[in-house]
Amino acid sequence: MNDDEPLPAILMSLSCISDCKLFCGEETTGILTVDSTEYSSDLDSSSPSLSSFALEEEEEESIAVFIEDERKFVTGFDYFSRFQSHSPVANAREESIAWILKVHAYYGFQPLTAYLSVNYMDRFLDSRPLPESKEWPPQLLSVACLSLAAKMEEPLVPSLLDLQIEGAKYIFQPRTILRMELLVLTILDWRLRSVTPLSFLGFFACKLDSTGTFTHFLISRATEIISSNIQDAGFLAYLPSCIAAASILSAANEIPNWSYVKPEHAESWCEGLKKEKIIGCYEWMQEIMISNNRRNPPKVLPQLRVTTQTQR
Repeated sequence: MNDDEPLPAILMSLSCISDCKLFCGEETTGILTVDSTEYSSDLDSSSPSLSSFALEEEEEESIAVFIEDERKFVTGFDYFSRFQSHSPVANAREESIAWILKVHAYYGFQPLTAYLSVNYMDRFLDSRPLPESKEWPPQLLSVACLSLAAKMEEPLVPSLLDLQIEGAKYIFQPRTILRMELLVLTILDWRLRSVTPLSFLGFFACKLDSTGTFTHFLISRATEIISSNIQDAGFLAYLPSCIAAASILSAANEIPNWSYVKPEHAESWCEGLKKEKIIGCYEWMQEIMISNNRRNPPKVLPQLRVTTQTQR
């Protein structure tokens, strides 16, 4: 790194040795001062024992709150426009997410951890772009966002040094990562309990399959579809609820004799869903899945075999 070249204010105190696999050093002290305000989750998971009708009504109200709040946890259109071409910024984002997914798979983290990591990174970059001339800031941001997401969702979190595996170009000192975490928290206004597509999957699956026969499959497969496509910048064009609806519809298409399910049906699942957006997201998702299937064999839902015992 050229010591004569000034860094942006957001990374002024974060400097590292541009040598692969070396510990990154620090040349100055703290990057900022933040009030140690207690963070309280936006979503209260506790609920008293209620009748099935009351539970259903409560769930409807929760989804309505998610719909109302989801715009607070997404990036703006200007941010999405940066990634509509294969620019250096777009390539850096893809590399960062690829590394996050590798570490995510290595430790067997939950799907939500991966999505939150990318969500934190995108929301940060939407407010504070990193210098394109340097390679290490995206890596530091990726580590910090993955660490924060793991702390939010995982029961066991690796140390900050152990987290930096799977082809990391730079290894940062824990105190450097902690300072970057604080910076991310500040930029995100400490709002880590994000509304994500996974917040809607269970509700939408039950709307589509009221009998519960394929509900588990719909949720599981939709989660796979979202996780496997999270690296694509096309996700940035749609709200979490729209992505969730499109993924449930895509999963339903893999169930035999469910070809009657159409994207326009999802608009009635809850208020706030837009048919045009769902159709656009669904078609985009289908294109991505077809492209992926050309490289990897598709997963096939096993047929249910019904047997009867013969009388003797």
